[in-house]
Amino acid sequence: MKEMDVKPRVAETDMLGHINNATYFVYMEEARLTFLGELGIQVGNGDFSLVLVSAKCDFIRQGFYGNVITIDTTVTKIGRTSVTLISQMFDKASGHLIAKGQATIVYFDIEQQKSAELPDSFKAKLQAKLASS
Repeated sequence: MKEMDVKPRVAETDMLGHINNATYFVYMEEARLTFLGELGIQVGNGDFSLVLVSAKCDFIRQGFYGNVITIDTTVTKIGRTSVTLISQMFDKASGHLIAKGQATIVYFDIEQQKSAELPDSFKAKLQAKLASS
């Protein structure tokens, strides 16, 4: 599990000061890219890229401008060509779960325009962060 904090900006909220629903996907993206980067996994290298193929988010509680959000990112599934990550977003002060998202990314061959097998080096790094079932 990798933890990251974000502080919502005014532009990421609605008129009531709630974090806009689309903003959670931005937070998940930032957490995902940070998580992969810290594992030493490049998102793209010119020939291959990791592309998002599925994303969902369940909104559990309201999040507000000015409240720090802690995002925990965990690997939940490693496939032949894909990996699925879960991001849980908590209000840092209260510890309450605000939102829970899931993203599946695929290793993509840019020239062939199709998915490709995850490199063994990626699988090993991801395996080390796989959540227990």
